[in-house]
This record gives sequence, C-alpha cells and structure tokens, in this order.
Amino acid sequence: MLSRVANSIYWMCRYIERAENVARFISVNLNLLLDMPSQEGQHWKPIVMTTGDQEIFEKKDPGYDHDEVIRFLTFDREYPNSILRCLAAARENGRSIREIISSEMWEHLNNFYLELTTQQFMAMALEDPHRFFKIIQMRSHLFTGLMDSTMSHGEAWNFARIGMMMERADKTSRILDVKYFMLLPQASLVNAPIDHIQWMAVLKSASAFEMFRKEHHEITPHKVADFLIFDNQFPRSIRHCITKAKICMHRITGTPPGAAMNLAEKRLGRMQADIEYTDINEVVAIGLHEYLDTLQSNLNQVGAAIGTTFFNLPPLVEASDQEQ
Repeated sequence: MLSRVANSIYWMCRYIERAENVARFISVNLNLLLDMPSQEGQHWKPIVMTTGDQEIFEKKDPGYDHDEVIRFLTFDREYPNSILRCLAAARENGRSIREIISSEMWEHLNNFYLELTTQQFMAMALEDPHRFFKIIQMRSHLFTGLMDSTMSHGEAWNFARIGMMMERADKTSRILDVKYFMLLPQASLVNAPIDHIQWMAVLKSASAFEMFRKEHHEITPHKVADFLIFDNQFPRSIRHCITKAKICMHRITGTPPGAAMNLAEKRLGRMQADIEYTDINEVVAIGLHEYLDTLQSNLNQVGAAIGTTFFNLPPLVEASDQEQ
C-alpha cells in the first residue's frame, strides 16, 4: 500500500472519531447543566480544556459563553479541531482514496459534511443542540459501521482502526484528566452530590455509564478511573484501545506477537505492557493527573512513530497528534 493512501485513511478515521468525541462531550455537558448550579462559564470551560486548545479559544473569546463555545467547537473554520474542520479534513482524505474505501462510505461522508454546512444545521446547533449533537454522533457511528461492513478487513481497514483507536484512547484520557484535575471547583465538594453527578457525566462522555453499572454498584472516582483506563472489554477504555491498535499494527507488518520490528511497534508495545502490568492503586500512588499526562505524551510519541514508520512523515517538534 502507498504511504499516501495509508496516511489518508488513518487520518480520515482519526478526524471522524475526533468530531464524534467533541459532539459527545458537548451533548453530555448540555445534560449536565440541567443538574448543576447556573454558573455557565464554569461548566463550558472544561469542554474546551478537554480538546487541549484552551489558549486558541481564549485568543478569540476570553469568556466561556454557551453559544460561543458551541460555535467555536462546531463551526469555527479557523480552528483545526472544530467538528466542521474535522469533517472537512476527513472528507478531503476520503476523496483522495475513493478507490480504496467503499462507495457507501464516501457517499455518507460527503453527505455528512455537506449537510453540516447548511444554514438549517447551523441554526439547529443553537436552537436544538441536544438533537443536533446526537445526529453528529449517530452519523459518525454509521460511518464506522459502514467501514466495518463494506470494506475488506485488509491493510487499509487496519490503518483505519489504528487511527480510530489512537484518537479514542487520547480523548478518554483527556476527559478523565479534566474531571479529576480541573473540573471540581472546591476540594470540599469531593464526594458531595455535585461530585457524583460529574463522575456520572465522565462515564456518559465515554458512553460507559450502563456498562460501568453492570460491573459496579456505586460510582466512585477510584472505580471510574479503573474502568476507563484498565477495563479490557469496554471498547472505549484506554487499555482496550491500545490493545486493538497493536493487534491491527501486527496484522499490517506481519510481526509475530511479542516481537517488534519498527519504532511504532516498540512504542505501542511498551505502552501496552505498561498498562497491562499497572493497576489503579499504583496510578493513585503516582497521581492520576501525572499518570494521564505521561500516557498522553506516550500516545503522541506513538503517533509520531506511526508517521515516520508507515507514512514517511517527520514528527512535529514538541507537537501532539491533536495539532496535525
């Protein structure tokens, strides 16, 4: 497979996953506001922080007004990680590899982007945001379903899955980190009802609430962090994403399990081993924020290694995959 093709399908799926995650975070936050005190800026700031682009937003608008945050994260054409820009980038990558993906995938992706640019959809984002962001999520899920059911599960599909899993692991770590380190306004509110509501929101942000409750009877920070980081069966846990990404990478290279032939495999294998032989008690001893900060840095290093190994692209100096 040409490195250009592999790069395009990898980033196409990363951008789709990124757009879907932003829509999910906003949708959960809208529901959270129904149960929280009405200090609006306090509740919209963490959503921007989750993206890692707080500085970019504050240069445009120092306040955290509901409408401005939604416009920035959804329709801002100058912001590279807005939903609109992500879908535009995904569509452009898809257009360049139309001979690789199925016609159903291309038609859906093209219609998805074109519909988002209509005045009707833009108005819906502010007038009926709950419906709007649910539509974004469902369209993203449909794209993933079309990819799995209409595309041969060969090299191209495996690159797509790696991109999706890397992006998903990054976003799960970010939403968990923001809640633990930045979201709760006062230490005195730990274990208070507001704290419980916010941890529920973290689970819902990862579509994990129902699956978590099947295993645990009560919501505690310790159990939520353990589930979202270390659960091996939940599809949005960090461990599950890293494991699936590594499996797909070995399918591409043909490297036997337990071995590594290139830098990307070495870094991803090291991450998998670290997360498999670490438990939540060790993470708490280290500090959850410190652990997640290191994990995000390692994910960025894996992303850079994937670029140099498979796409012949030099890594960006001191830049994360979030900025590509």
